[in-house]
Amino acid sequence: MITTIDVQQQSPSVAILPVGSYEQHGSHLPLITDTAIACIITRELAAAYSVLALPPVTIACSHEHGTWPGTVSISARTLHNVITDISGSLEASGIRKLVLVNAHGGNYVLQNIVQEASVAGTRMGLFPQSREWERARERAGLQSSSYDDMHAGEIETSILLHSEPSLVRPGYETADHDGGERAFLLTRGMKAYTETGVIGFPSYATADKGKAVLASLVEDFAEHLEALEP
Repeated sequence: MITTIDVQQQSPSVAILPVGSYEQHGSHLPLITDTAIACIITRELAAAYSVLALPPVTIACSHEHGTWPGTVSISARTLHNVITDISGSLEASGIRKLVLVNAHGGNYVLQNIVQEASVAGTRMGLFPQSREWERARERAGLQSSSYDDMHAGEIETSILLHSEPSLVRPGYETADHDGGERAFLLTRGMKAYTETGVIGFPSYATADKGKAVLASLVEDFAEHLEALEP
């Protein structure tokens, strides 16, 4: 538990905001998977660096999953406004730098938010980006590629097996699905490419891989903090 006095004493210059989603992740992972992973990454970063960890944005842009029961979305416009409002509120309290820790690939608008916020000066970052995810896969020895392992697969299941194993239900060992080429994913949605909601290879997942993925991300975050320096 953190209080206002704790923040005052820490006097952080950078806040980190986990951004997840509330969407289907097959039958073996929960609707909160992306939010849980964003929070796990944020927790690891806050333990390693002097940053202020914020509570998560739990519902975001999951429209490609919209026909599955339980999935809830907000518009990109709404997410843009929420992030902008949070950034403005932080600035009023003296924290001018914000890193968005995104764990849902469909939150495309976050890239635009970071671009816009940084026009007048370096104020906002987005983490992890594709290069950090790729390095984490390589360092952790994942068997699948990021394209083939898009959703509820090896990397997401591995992170949860390491950090929050109670969130992983039995059945991931036989839930693999190759979604193939997905040229019209934005137009046709996930159901055009998977009946189960899975596109990836959760059977490859292990807790050790999840631990290694997180360690890689923590190491690479240092570059993002350097990029935010004046």
